[in-house]
Amino acid sequence: MRLTRVGTCEGGTCPTVYATDRGTFVVRGAVVDDPEALAAASVPAHETLVEVPADLLLNLKAGS
Repeated sequence: MRLTRVGTCEGGTCPTVYATDRGTFVVRGAVVDDPEALAAASVPAHETLVEVPADLLLNLKAGS
């Protein structure tokens, strides 16, 4: 899988969004380990939730 960074925060190692050569996106961020949040989202064992700053996604939408 080839990743192309399409959004990140300033400063290096922080949450990032990548486009893949598969037509999907990969999100790097903090793994959500709160049992209530995982249960509320009905997350299956092979998936997880990732938390990223709202600004990261808002900047993607704005095209930056």
